Amino acid sequence: MSGSGGRLAGKAVLITGGAGGLGQAMARMMVSQGAKVAISDLDLDAARALAEAINADYPGTALAYEHDVTREDDWVRVVAAAAQDMGSLSVLVNNAGIGGQLVWAEKDTLENWRQVQSINLESVMLGCKHALPHLRASGAGSIVNLSSIAGLAASPGMGAYNATKAAVWLYTKTVALECAKAGWNVRANSVHPVFIKTPILDPFVAMAGGDEDIAHQNLARNIPMKRIGEPDDVAYCVVYLASDESKFVTGAEFKIDGGLTAQ
Repeated sequence: MSGSGGRLAGKAVLITGGAGGLGQAMARMMVSQGAKVAISDLDLDAARALAEAINADYPGTALAYEHDVTREDDWVRVVAAAAQDMGSLSVLVNNAGIGGQLVWAEKDTLENWRQVQSINLESVMLGCKHALPHLRASGAGSIVNLSSIAGLAASPGMGAYNATKAAVWLYTKTVALECAKAGWNVRANSVHPVFIKTPILDPFVAMAGGDEDIAHQNLARNIPMKRIGEPDDVAYCVVYLASDESKFVTGAEFKIDGGLTAQ
């Protein structure tokens, strides 16, 4: 079975935090649509396991790299290796991120604040910086930055997370405008999911006494569609933004929230 003739035929994609959760769903779907994917993750074993599973169905389409997204030298190494190993780099998906501690401002720590900033925001800047030369060279590049509904609407106890995701939202627009002004055929857009069934919801599950079903029901109460999202709900949007179908879309934000922000 081959996805070589799909919507992403000829695309070479780097997905950070690609070994699990949203990253895994994106990698599988993008390969099924004809892309080659470089899966980068701090957990190299998990990244290799996913690449091997994907290659079992789509031979020669997935690669794995150990990657600490907070380190600039790691970005230099991984971007160069991915571009060389895949023959080019046409899409960057800045997906790596953490939720941080659920803590009110008065009780937050500088350690927590800096960790969330480093992983969720600084890594996006480093990714854009080091991938842009390769994306320009590809002739039709796309940057997809994972923000969150939490970057558009605040919640108590999520100060560090809210701040980083809001910054990713606006930074993406800046990159989009810079690329357009320079005449580069590189687009940048942000994706803003609400609650999605991934490990990032673990703190909410813990608050529900470890009962995942109750936690998900609690989170879904304020969502008009009365459910939380699936990883594929986000992956479908990322496939669109990575494809040439979105060739005139840049500097935009895509809300995947079951109608939450329409209220």
